[in-house]
Formats: sequence, structure tokens, C-alpha cells
Amino acid sequence: MLSSQLSRKHRLTLKSIFEAPTRASIRFADIEKLFTALGGRVGEVKGSRTSLELSDNEIFLHRPEPGKEAMKYQAEAVREILSAAGVENG
Repeated sequence: MLSSQLSRKHRLTLKSIFEAPTRASIRFADIEKLFTALGGRVGEVKGSRTSLELSDNEIFLHRPEPGKEAMKYQAEAVREILSAAGVENG
């Protein structure tokens, strides 16, 4: 799915992921919803570990606890997998 076909909320999440410097205020649940909207898969691995898969690219991340926001390194890893899958901001 092209990023222009995403909902406004998903486009804002995508924009946040690609911002520099990397933001530490992106909700992890919003990242998961973005992957689903792009046709990717979100899966439970073990405990708080989650797999995010998009176009044969997969990463494993821990859900943030006790907070809801993704860590900066997680946002950067998500940015890399989105770029590898051909998803761009805009």
C-alpha cells in the first residue's frame, strides 16, 4: 500500500518515524497499527516480544513497559524496515 493511501493517523505516525532527530514519543501501538495498515503482520513472540513483518523484512521488538512510547532505537529500527520495504515518508 502506498503511504498516500493511509489514513491521516497512519500518515502522522509515519511522519513521526521518519523525523530527525528521532522522536521518543511515538506510541508503540500506533507503530503496530501502521504495519497492519501497510499490509504487514504483527505477531506475539514470547512475553512482551513482538514481531513486525513487512515485505519479507522482519524485526523483533519488546513492547515498552510500563510506558506506551517506543524507545528511540525502536523507532530507528522501524524506520529501517520501512525503508527496506520501500515505504517512504510522504
